[in-house]
Amino acid sequence: MEDTLDPEDIRRALTAAHLYYVQDRTMEAIARELGTSRSTVSRLLSRARATGIVDIRIRSPFAAPQLLEQNLADRYGITAHVVPVPDDASDVERLERVATAAAHLLGDLVVPDATVGIAWGSTTAAVSRRLVPKAVHGTTFVQLNGSGNTRTTGLLYASDILSRFAVAYGGSAQQFPVPAFFDDPRTKHAMWRERSTTRILDMHAAMDLVVFSVGAADSRVPSHVYSGGYLEPEELAALDQEGVVGDVATVFYRLDGSTRGIELNDRATGPRFDVLRRVPSRVCVVSGVDKRDSLRGALAARLVTELVVDEATARSLAE
Repeated sequence: MEDTLDPEDIRRALTAAHLYYVQDRTMEAIARELGTSRSTVSRLLSRARATGIVDIRIRSPFAAPQLLEQNLADRYGITAHVVPVPDDASDVERLERVATAAAHLLGDLVVPDATVGIAWGSTTAAVSRRLVPKAVHGTTFVQLNGSGNTRTTGLLYASDILSRFAVAYGGSAQQFPVPAFFDDPRTKHAMWRERSTTRILDMHAAMDLVVFSVGAADSRVPSHVYSGGYLEPEELAALDQEGVVGDVATVFYRLDGSTRGIELNDRATGPRFDVLRRVPSRVCVVSGVDKRDSLRGALAARLVTELVVDEATARSLAE
């Protein structure tokens, strides 16, 4: 992989980055000091950014995204990270920009010896592909909810997401090999007593950080739980009748954040919201105005401490 550096490259990239960004030296001066060419210095600086040695941030108190961040912080008691995206950007480009911003934020939040919960889905998959490598000792990434359905085990899809996190941070991955939804609540309750399952549930109870998005049935970039064969037509109809606006890790909720009386939740394998609310840092990544109501429900349920969201969605939420 091009951005994988050996120890000598790391030392040279670190030296070049310090001279350029801290000491304000020119590339020509750095090239002379290192006894190399200007193009090599440029390459070292690029690799320093790509591998997380250098983290560049832009903050302006006058920019619209920052004003929206303050608005959302005041209204919802969260830390908001609003990503500037042109209004005419495609849905795919919007998701890519938001996922990239979330990946850089996680570089600050993932710490040694932590347990990090990951909810599979289209958005977290996009984030996983943009993670900046960072060696973090002893961190475990655990799957939040099962991924199997009547068509597939879902293990490869969920495993790919988990593995990208584990590889990027040098941690370990723990899958949750159960269906996304059981056919019968009694089967779930029996399975939850099995030692192999309680081991994962105990990890959920001890999470330090959780990363998720919100699902929405009518999102233009389809939420995987709605597009991947997990829900039958009669189940979708029942969710609509129960006033459901979205889900987090296959646990469904209404606009006011309530979950009581939603039958499918009795068969879902995602963590209950009281479990999620005990996690100190809860990062929600959302792209697209068509997820606004689903995001509002998650905020009403107090599931979010850090929100990464595109500017148009943030503006719609604030209005």
